[in-house]
Amino acid sequence: MHTNTMSIPLLFSFLLFSFVFFLHPSVSSADSLSHFCDNTGNYTANNTYATNLNQILSSLPTNASRSSGFSKSTFGSSPNMVSALALCRGDTNSSSCRSCLDIAIQDAAQLCPFYKSVTIYYDLCLLRYSNQIFLSSTDNSDQIMLYNTQNVSNPTLLNGLVGYLLNKTADSAAYNSSDKLKYSTAQVAFDKQFPTIYGLEQCTPDLTDQDCRQCLEDLVQQIQRNFGGRQGARILGVRCNVRYEVYTFYVGVSKLMLTPPTAENAPAPAPAVPRPVTPASPGEGKKKNSTGTVLAIVIPIGIALSLISLICLCFWRKRRSSRKIALPYGTHGEEIENVESLLLDLSTLRAATDDFAEVNKLGEGGFGAVYKGMLQDGQEIAVKRLSKSSGQGVGELKNELMLVAKLQHKNLVRLLGVCLEEQEKLLVYEFVPNRSLDTILFDDDRRHELDWGKRYKIINGVARGLLYLHEDSQVKIVHRDLKASNILLDADMSPKISDFGLARLFGGDQTQGITSRVVGTFGYMAPEYAMLGHISIKSDVFSFGVLVLEILTGRRNSGYFDSEQAEDLLSFTWEHWTSGTITEVMDPSLGNHYPRSEMLRCIHIGLLCVQEDPADRPSMSTVVVMLSSETVSLEAPVKPAFCVRKSSILSDIYTSSSDTNGNTHNQRSSRSIPMSPNEVSITELEPR
Repeated sequence: MHTNTMSIPLLFSFLLFSFVFFLHPSVSSADSLSHFCDNTGNYTANNTYATNLNQILSSLPTNASRSSGFSKSTFGSSPNMVSALALCRGDTNSSSCRSCLDIAIQDAAQLCPFYKSVTIYYDLCLLRYSNQIFLSSTDNSDQIMLYNTQNVSNPTLLNGLVGYLLNKTADSAAYNSSDKLKYSTAQVAFDKQFPTIYGLEQCTPDLTDQDCRQCLEDLVQQIQRNFGGRQGARILGVRCNVRYEVYTFYVGVSKLMLTPPTAENAPAPAPAVPRPVTPASPGEGKKKNSTGTVLAIVIPIGIALSLISLICLCFWRKRRSSRKIALPYGTHGEEIENVESLLLDLSTLRAATDDFAEVNKLGEGGFGAVYKGMLQDGQEIAVKRLSKSSGQGVGELKNELMLVAKLQHKNLVRLLGVCLEEQEKLLVYEFVPNRSLDTILFDDDRRHELDWGKRYKIINGVARGLLYLHEDSQVKIVHRDLKASNILLDADMSPKISDFGLARLFGGDQTQGITSRVVGTFGYMAPEYAMLGHISIKSDVFSFGVLVLEILTGRRNSGYFDSEQAEDLLSFTWEHWTSGTITEVMDPSLGNHYPRSEMLRCIHIGLLCVQEDPADRPSMSTVVVMLSSETVSLEAPVKPAFCVRKSSILSDIYTSSSDTNGNTHNQRSSRSIPMSPNEVSITELEPR
């Protein structure tokens, strides 16, 4: 009996401790939350890259601690150039900041030995260095996601308050930060029965206000979508981070003391369950005294054992790797371990698209039709129904889908899931509301919606997306069909490249060499690819150059086939460039509302990208640098490829496609007379 009497308080003490411990998941600033060893190459001890890395890391902690917790720099020259970024949480002092970064540098060398690209996160700081160009990018990749394991009694109320808190905090961090730190904290309280919620959001100070707000908005949406009802959650990225808890976790007073704007209409907290009251029995007083004596003996023993358990758990937590969650539909690419995690039921997609109803059909492409759908939770999706004539087997398709699903970038359309049932091959993508670029750019009634700021944003976003595909992703991809109709625009007119994996899925996995199946659209295809089947990343660079010139001029490169007299876009632009009248090529809908220097630089870059010799075209990493820096000098372009009038070696063909209303049109394109047994697939995909 004595043993049983002691075991109950001990078990109670241990459970109480465990609850408190996980309720407040504080992590020592010296513990790494997570790290990424990116596969962009390795270096050896004492080589040039190692010397450059040591040089830049030796000063980074000091510079960050002296500059309000942020520093970035580049050292060395290609191919041994090192870029590095350090950011400390906005409430840390200079000493804590430097200490955290010193630990980060030591841990990075141990956790990712001789990796050229490393990202490592702590509670108080983050460190990233790489041989890739990333300092000019707003990409918030290498994210980690953590959450509190406890729920609240009223998740509906919590979710509403969290959304309100995080959006207000994001506005404060992006727009109202007087010290330019792009950091803010806030708290909101509903009533005394419901816990106060605390939030913290931060961006790297070099982001523009708009880029910071967009970065934070993406994280806030992820938190609301995936952590409903949780007492706390956080997402950390290289460029911004978001966190909320039901306890204070930052130093100092909250910058914002929020009151819910519609507190009187908010759902009331769940009522407390009243405890039953029973009358006291005659011997109850003696029982209470006896119980008190037992508790006086066993509680100190329980506390002592709890402290021992605390020490053991602290050691265990320190050794444990950080918790990351695999979100549904592959929103965090690195967590996708097998294709089964992406699989969706055919019945679900049939219900979402009304059994692939014609009214939901968005368009028809070379690989199949695209349908709009809505899942039961209200999420809009685009379902690509791949052609059954595809010769790829299910096993091979699964392997390729795994690779494509791991490609995660803000300027790529995200693959959410797949369905491989009943001979169906369905790809499920995020739905992008503003359709494709061509539906606005080449529409006389709508092109005015694309002012200079939006066009420049689209050019930069497409460049960064291509750079990710070519150099920064786990799988190196040559798009092969980059064009205006494959650039989708989200609610903020940010570009998202679509169909970036389909060339790989259905045309082999070459990133350089000769292919026997040319996939693309004439007018955008590089000459060496269209005529000889030579494929490389420079093929995409050519297509990007054509796209840039289309965005600036508002003219289709393929439009000249409709007229015997009209020039093609490359000839038209080149003639005005050489004659000094380049402003005449600009889209008239822009008027004169654009910075002349930016305009000239974009046209210059576009012409460099469409040069005939692939070796003369810049890489996308160079293009991103040229777009982001006015101090980088540009070489003089030479005459573009295909700078000719309509030629006799071209014959007209017609392809049939459907618009978003289901109407069939005969569309004219051009195809060269075969010089080899290449099969040309002309993709005419309407927007999702």
